[in-house]
Amino acid sequence: MVHNWLLYIAAFACAFAISMVTTPLAKKISEKLGAIDYPKARGMHTKPMPRLGGIAIVLGFMITVMLLYRFVNDINIRHFIGFIAGAIVIVTVGIIDDAKNLPAKVKLVFQIIAALLVIGSGIRINVVMWPVTAYLQKLSAPITFIWIIGVTNAVNLIDGLDGLAAGVSSIASICLMVLCILTGTESAVMFTAGSCLGFLPRNFNPAEIFMGDTGATFLGYVLAVTSIMGVFKGYAILALIVCLLSLGLPIFDTMCAMLRRAITHKPIMQADRGHLHHKLIDKGYTQKQAVLILYGISALLAILAIFIAIKDSRALAVAVLMVILLSFVVFIFNNKNKAKESKKS
Repeated sequence: MVHNWLLYIAAFACAFAISMVTTPLAKKISEKLGAIDYPKARGMHTKPMPRLGGIAIVLGFMITVMLLYRFVNDINIRHFIGFIAGAIVIVTVGIIDDAKNLPAKVKLVFQIIAALLVIGSGIRINVVMWPVTAYLQKLSAPITFIWIIGVTNAVNLIDGLDGLAAGVSSIASICLMVLCILTGTESAVMFTAGSCLGFLPRNFNPAEIFMGDTGATFLGYVLAVTSIMGVFKGYAILALIVCLLSLGLPIFDTMCAMLRRAITHKPIMQADRGHLHHKLIDKGYTQKQAVLILYGISALLAILAIFIAIKDSRALAVAVLMVILLSFVVFIFNNKNKAKESKKS
């Protein structure tokens, strides 16, 4: 397999640089449009923050793909148009929401439209090689729809601490980039460009700007569609496991949030203070510590996904041992913290 390494490097470097350079511009646009995130009860910041940083992420991504898509060997124009059309819908609604605070149901309607645009362009989760294919093939479109909506909102839900969503998305993007390189899907590699990584320096604690719904939903949308184009396409039944691991943290947190709200009879889309990052803060960790812990978990899951994809049993065994060891360390550390808290009380 011949890889276009120059394209990969150019896509990553271009998106990174554009995002970093345009972040101050996004800050000015936030202030001009009144897109300011004011302190609230469940929030972690104590001063008003501009929240249209997602514009920088979008510009880094869009300019890069528009400049480089002509050099991609396996580009499917119909898929590309559907992907870009859906992204425009997501970004437009995100900007309006960050400026005007749209109801959750309205945002969901437009996310559905974006997902349908993608599916209509022919981008679907490949279930041909899965068991019981005659049955599952009929569910290809619904499965794709659920995946896009789910991942889009999953990234948005973890955007609760400085640098958390941007960092976790960067780790997931790098993981997906590696997986797409392994499958030889050049177009998907280009779509995993490093725009969110370029935004991270000004978003990490103490943050100068937030990515807002514009950035969070856009990143979720891109990760969802990229995984379909490059990972589900290449690993058959393993693809589901690999994708779930590469996007493991936001997916797990979202599932827990939905279950928690269902048990307490609260609306599924109602925000609360029960996410993983909130739990870590409540345990006494600083924002930086909590974010770095979640980065570590995301990185381990990403490494595990890559090891599974390359089908190296020895590497997989090492990855599993690393996860077990990390879980043991966290368990011991947590017990020590509990013991300290009980002594204080």
